[in-house]
Amino acid sequence: MLRIVIKIISRREGKREIKISNDVDGGLPLPHHGERESQLIDKTSNFLFGAFRLLHCMPFLITRKNLLILVLEIFLIPILSAYFFPILNFVTGVISPIRNNHPAPSTTTTTTPHSPSPPSTTTTTAAAITLTTPPPPTATTMTSWFQKQFTLPPRSRGSYLITDYVLNELPEIKNYKVGLLHLFIQHTSCALSLNENWDEDVREDMSDALDRIVPVDRKGNLYRHSAEGEDDMPAHIKSALIGASVTIPISNGRLATGTWQGIWYLEFRASRHTRRVVATIQGEKA
Repeated sequence: MLRIVIKIISRREGKREIKISNDVDGGLPLPHHGERESQLIDKTSNFLFGAFRLLHCMPFLITRKNLLILVLEIFLIPILSAYFFPILNFVTGVISPIRNNHPAPSTTTTTTPHSPSPPSTTTTTAAAITLTTPPPPTATTMTSWFQKQFTLPPRSRGSYLITDYVLNELPEIKNYKVGLLHLFIQHTSCALSLNENWDEDVREDMSDALDRIVPVDRKGNLYRHSAEGEDDMPAHIKSALIGASVTIPISNGRLATGTWQGIWYLEFRASRHTRRVVATIQGEKA
């Protein structure tokens, strides 16, 4: 097989000369040079060898297909060998240590403390996340619950201020340093609300306004339901608009209402009714 032998001659007048000669297998060995000179020799020899093959085989090239295959063989293979494969080897050498040093699958360690020991912790190794469970509540911070049912005095249509009545029914409020009072009325024709506690005209105006918003069906054209009279269905609608419950904060044994706020009981039926209220207190006792 014919091989291109390249000899690099030492500097002569500040320039390097390259001599090319043809030799058969087992030709003259290349002298030892530096790394850059060796790379230059390899690239140049590949290029010249390809060019020589192209010139040598040119008379036999008949079709475009053969020419394309030959050009790819001559130029593409040396380029891949000179640039692509070294880069691929470098990338592979960088990725391999990363894969080898990849951490093991995540493990979860749970420590259950003995009371009163520090809070339990859950640690995930891979994600480096630490979850801290709050300590169990002590006797001084224990949340207390209290519930009681009481009955409101019988009333007919109107809006009534019942703040003092509720406080008399629930003396337990004084035992709570901080908490919530929830009042729920167990009927569908009345309501509870928080509103003006000073001027009585406000309560009368509220009842009149609700009558204008939801009028009584005297002709029987507005509502289908009238099992308990013409004020039956309007009472249900008003109850849905106002609501069946209120929640009031407790602070230092007292209801933390505003200066002009009071608890209202609104009755929407024309006849007198007795209503039941469920009171629930949740909070921290003093």
